Amino acid sequence: MHDYRVLDSEIIHRGWAYDLTAETVAMPGGGTARREFLVHLGAVVAVPLDEQGRVGLIRQYRVPAKEHLWELPAGIRDVADEDPADCARRELAEEADLQAAEMVKLGEFYTSPGISNEVIHYFLATGLTPVAEAERHERTDEETHIEFVWWDLDKALAAVADGEIRNGVCALALTLTRLHLDRR
Repeated sequence: MHDYRVLDSEIIHRGWAYDLTAETVAMPGGGTARREFLVHLGAVVAVPLDEQGRVGLIRQYRVPAKEHLWELPAGIRDVADEDPADCARRELAEEADLQAAEMVKLGEFYTSPGISNEVIHYFLATGLTPVAEAERHERTDEETHIEFVWWDLDKALAAVADGEIRNGVCALALTLTRLHLDRR
């Protein structure tokens, strides 16, 4: 097995949730290669599942995609040393105005390992209750107009297959939820 040693590392740009980094790495056969990638804070996603087996999806505008996308409550791990489950609880409250009695870890996956080290932690949120009106998060920017809708899980999975749900993180989370429920 080859040891892909980092010979040089340089931060090209510092961003709000990531750094663009360039590393020179020792390659098999004695050569080197320079690779640029994002060093990311990481993220979480929460799949709110109610007693009827419906999932709570949000629809919000995404600047890079230039469109409104169906997604799940999610966010970056921007609080130092915050446990991923606690971060998922926070995002669920901020984006869906929901609290969960139970958070079950569904897995953790790289989003795009060829260009980023971002890892997303996936959680199933159950035992849902609303956040008290006075304690709700004040949404700003793109989050101001979040639309929250309950979807039948099978309808949401069909919407992935039909191209209506185009967020890959959401598609994986819905699939992981179905697999988790089928194994119980």
